[in-house]
Amino acid sequence: MIATDPALAALISDLAAFDPIAVDTEADSLHCYFEKLCLIQISFGERDLLVDPLAGLDLQSLFQVLSTKLLILHGADYDLRLMRRAGFSEPRAVFDTMIAARLTGHAEFSLAALVKQYFAFELVKGSQKANWARRPLSGQMEAYARNDTHYLITLAGILERRLRELGRWEWFEQSCDKAVATARIDKERDLDTAWRITGSSDLQGRAAALLRALWLWRDAEARSSDRPAFHVLQNEKLIDAALRMDRGEETSFPHFSPSRHRRFTAAAQAALALPQDEWPRPIRKPRIRPTPEQERLFMRLKTRRDAAATNLQLDPALIAPKATLEQIAAEPGSASSRLLPWQLALLQPIT
Repeated sequence: MIATDPALAALISDLAAFDPIAVDTEADSLHCYFEKLCLIQISFGERDLLVDPLAGLDLQSLFQVLSTKLLILHGADYDLRLMRRAGFSEPRAVFDTMIAARLTGHAEFSLAALVKQYFAFELVKGSQKANWARRPLSGQMEAYARNDTHYLITLAGILERRLRELGRWEWFEQSCDKAVATARIDKERDLDTAWRITGSSDLQGRAAALLRALWLWRDAEARSSDRPAFHVLQNEKLIDAALRMDRGEETSFPHFSPSRHRRFTAAAQAALALPQDEWPRPIRKPRIRPTPEQERLFMRLKTRRDAAATNLQLDPALIAPKATLEQIAAEPGSASSRLLPWQLALLQPIT
C-alpha cells in the first residue's frame, strides 16, 4: 500500500521503465453522496501495488507519469471519469480488455469470466460493495483490489494477438479512442426528471407532486449528510409515502431523527399546498411513426447487421444497437456521426 510521499516517489521512479501499465480504481459511491477516488491499483512488471488517495498524497506527479503510458483497464469509462475528477487528464492511449473481449467474440466478457477462462482462477468478488474509504483495508479487500489488475497485462497480450489474427485491431483502436473521448464528457443530472424514479409513472396529480417534493428533500438530506440517497429512504418507501400522504394518511419512519422528520413533513406539506397547475405533468414523448421508406431502410440495415454479426460471431448490438439503426433510418446522413468507421463499413451502403 503506497501511503507516504517517499513510497509514491519510488513508485513513480519505477514506473518510468514500464509501458503498458495496468490500472483499476475503487470508489465509495455505495457509502456516500459525494463519490471519491479511494484506491488506485497499479500492476507492472511482477508487481501489484495499491496507491491510497486518502492518505494526503499529491497525486499529480503520478498522474503525469500515467498520462504518458498505455493504460490497460477493464471497462475504462468509469475509471477514467473517476481519475479525471481527481485531477488526471487522460492517458496516451487505452487498451480496454472488455472491448477487446467483445470484439473477439466472447459472450462472457466480465473480468471474472475472462480470468477464469484464461488463467483458471476464480476471482472472489466479496469486496465488490465494500466501503473503500475505510482504513485500514482488510486483507480480503487488498487481495480483491490487487487481483483486479494482476492479470490485465497478460490478458491484454492474449486478446491483442486474437484481435490481430481476426483483422480487427483497427476496430479495437477506434473503439478505445471512442471510450476515451466519451469519458471526457461530464454527465449532467437533470433535476426536473431525476425524481421520476422506477414506479413514479404510476403516480399522477398531487401524488406526483408529493413524490417530486420528497425526492428533492431526500436528495438534500443525502447531500448534507454525505450519505447515499437510499440510506435516507429507499425508492419504494419514497413512492409509498407519497401515495399514503396523498390519501391523507399519517406517515413516519422510526429511523428518522426528530429534526429529519420535521423536514420531511415540511416538504410534504409544501407539496400538498401546491395549486393544481403546479403539479408535475406526465412526460409523453410523441412517437414519430417512421415512413414506409424509413421502415424499409431500417430492415435493410438490420439484415446487413445481423448477417455481419453471424458471420463474424459478434453480438449484433456491438455493430449497431437497434435504436441507432432506427436513428440512421430516419436520418441516413447521420450514419457517419453515429457509428465508428468499422461499424459503418459493415453496414454499407446506407441506402
